[in-house]
Formats: sequence, C-alpha cells, structure tokens
Amino acid sequence: MDYPQTIDYLFSRLPMFSRIGQAAYKKDLTHTIDLCRYLGDPQNKFRTVHIAGTNGKGSVSHMLAAIFQLAGYKTGLYTSPHLKDFRERIKINGREIDKGFVVDFTQRIRPLSEEIDPSFFEMTVAMAYDYFAQQRVDIAFIEVGLGGRFDSTNIIHPELSVITNIGYDHMNILGNTLELIASEKAGIIKAGVPVVIGEKGSPSDGIFEEIAKGLGSPLCYADQVRFVADWQFDKHSLVAEVTTVHNNDKQHFRLDLTGLYQLKNLITVLEAVEQLTKIGWAIPSSSTERALAGTRRLTGLHGRWEVIHERPMIVLDVGHNEDGIRQVSGQIEITDHENLHLIIGFVRDKEIDRILSLLPREAEYYFSKAQIPRAMPEDQLAAQAAQAGLHGQTFPEVNEALRAAREKAGPRDLILVCGSVFLVGEVQLHAGVLSGNPR
Repeated sequence: MDYPQTIDYLFSRLPMFSRIGQAAYKKDLTHTIDLCRYLGDPQNKFRTVHIAGTNGKGSVSHMLAAIFQLAGYKTGLYTSPHLKDFRERIKINGREIDKGFVVDFTQRIRPLSEEIDPSFFEMTVAMAYDYFAQQRVDIAFIEVGLGGRFDSTNIIHPELSVITNIGYDHMNILGNTLELIASEKAGIIKAGVPVVIGEKGSPSDGIFEEIAKGLGSPLCYADQVRFVADWQFDKHSLVAEVTTVHNNDKQHFRLDLTGLYQLKNLITVLEAVEQLTKIGWAIPSSSTERALAGTRRLTGLHGRWEVIHERPMIVLDVGHNEDGIRQVSGQIEITDHENLHLIIGFVRDKEIDRILSLLPREAEYYFSKAQIPRAMPEDQLAAQAAQAGLHGQTFPEVNEALRAAREKAGPRDLILVCGSVFLVGEVQLHAGVLSGNPR
C-alpha cells in the first residue's frame, strides 16, 4: 500500500471513535499491550509525561513539548484527534511523522492487526510509541485520548502525570458524576510518580488525593502554587503576570495562544516544568518564555481561539463540551465586536441541551455538521437549539455556513466556528471561504 491507501485502511478497516463513537472504546488495555509486545515494547525505551483532563490537555501537551524542544531535547508529542492530517497526531520537535514510517508500520503490524482486530486508536498509540523509540526521543508528551484508566496510552510509566481539570464530558462512558469521571482520569497516576492537578476545588479532589496517597505519589495543585495576577491582550498575544504564592515572585509571559482559558493551562504547565526540573531535567527559564511565545509555530497547534481572518474576525475553536463552551462564551464576551455569527455543530453523544444553554441568544446561528456518522444532523440541531431560544439557518457542510456568514458579516463582526473538533477540522482555509462582500 502507498500512503493514501494506508490511511484509507486505518480509517475504514479499524473501529474508529470519531466515526462510530462508544462502540470503538474498549475498557481493556489488552490489544495495546499485545501490539506493543509484538513491536518489542517500544513504550519502555523512552521517557514520558502523561497528560489527562477534560479540557486543556492538548494545549498543555503542546506547550510542554515546545518548552522541551527549545531546551534542546529531542521531543516527541502524541495528541488526538487531528484536524487536517493524520500525521498531526505524532510529531518530533514539531515535525509530523514520516509518511514512509506510517506505511511501513502498518504493513509490519498488519498480520497481528488482522488477527486481533484492534481499534484505530490502539493502532495509532502503538505506532507513536514505535516511532518515538526508533527515533530515540529524549522525552515524549503523551496526551490521553479519553478518560485515563482504560485509555490506550496508559501502558507507560511516566516521569510525571498531569491532570488539567475535571468536567462533564463523555458521560456515557466515564460516568455521570465528577467523582466517577475523576476516578477514570486518576487511572494515569502511577506508583511513586509525581502528579500535578491543574485546579483545586472540585468535588473530585478527594479522589485524586486518596489514589495518590495509596500509590505513594506526591501530589500538588498547580493553582495553589501560582496564580495569574494580571493579564492583557497585546498585538495578537496574551500577556500574563504570574505570581508565586510562597514568595510573591512575579514573572511575565507572552503567549501566542490567546484564548483566555490558556491562563489556566499556563499555570499547569509552569508547575509541570518545576516538577520535572526537580527530578533532573534542565529547562532554562528562557526556553520556557520563548516556547510559550511561539507554541503554535513550534508545535503546529491549531483550533484554540485561532484567528484566521480579520475584518470580520473569523475564529476557530475546538471547544466541544460543557466546560469548553463555557470558556468560549467567556472569550466572546471580552472580544470587541459588533454582531456575532456562530457556526456550530456537535456530535450526537454530547450533552447538547446543557451546552446550548450556555450559548448567547443575541447571535446569528448557522447550524451545520461534520461529515462523520456521529455528527448530529443540522436540522435536528436547529430544532433543539430553537427550544433554547437560539435561531438561525441550517447548512449541511461547514464551509457553506462559513461562506454565508462571511457574506452577511460586517467588518467589525465576529464569526466563530465551534462545537466539534471535526467541524473545525473541515474548515477550508482558502479565498473562496474567507472572501466575501462585507456589508
């Protein structure tokens, strides 16, 4: 098989969560263990940091990878899902995995794959671990796909475990209380391995503390060590003043990830860096500062309050669950604009009613869907949204919706695409979509 045929095989032959949802999720690590054993257990041949959480884990993973990359380490990064290209999931020093490796790996593993029928995600995790081992990375930052305890990534013994936060998402799989969700995410905590929790104050705190204590794992809450004392937007950057609690020391950081929610992620990242420094990693403060100012450029992170056009401002954001939409709504409130145009689409298994209740009523809505079976049909979404007082037009494809919004928007309006990673991933960044006739 060539590369396109290989990708088609991976996407169509294997059970894929983004396509079929819960049926592709297995509460069992057996297939991942079998795949990696077949490959010689590559996950044991490099050092790792494991990152879980309801929101922010992708941004935290990318920020940390950028910092280690500029500190001089050969740095692997595994994240999911991808927006445009499968190879976004597996990177070393910001460069995507070689196409040739993807083809070769799939051919090598195919006899076992045909025998045990792993999921798409199980295959991609094994591929990432094999690639990082063969390329001899110094460290790899591994983002959990879903949950933690039974996530396919959870066969590593990391240097540090990070849990950004706990919120309501994937409740049909992880449980319908914060405590149940926390128990699943706490499954990445390993015996004797330090763990950083991004935020304190959740009902789930006791779960983390009990599990960490039982495993002898030192635990700290990042937001109890530092806090953001002040922030401002400056020339497409988010500038933050961070204060350390115990000595009132102040540091200033400029982030190229400008969503206000990145301030929480920043605090988590800084504590993770401190914990890794304590166990021997050499990370100059200058590397941290430069990396945070250029995370998007260094790692290729997209879809986090990403401004792709000015006048009107067009923004892409992958916020897709209750807490994520709450953060996006807060960002809308502080963004200077006249009229608001919201292009939204969701997958069927989200708590749609709870999410819709968080969205502003004073907006023009464009209801759409991603081109995957899990996507909620746009007319069904529009009917459900109408019950929440949200009204607009329907479009079967996101770029049609974006063209319509672009035609209607004035130069000082805000157009936002959100609600689904897959919806954002299908936005085509070309003149036919971004051009239009402003009012």
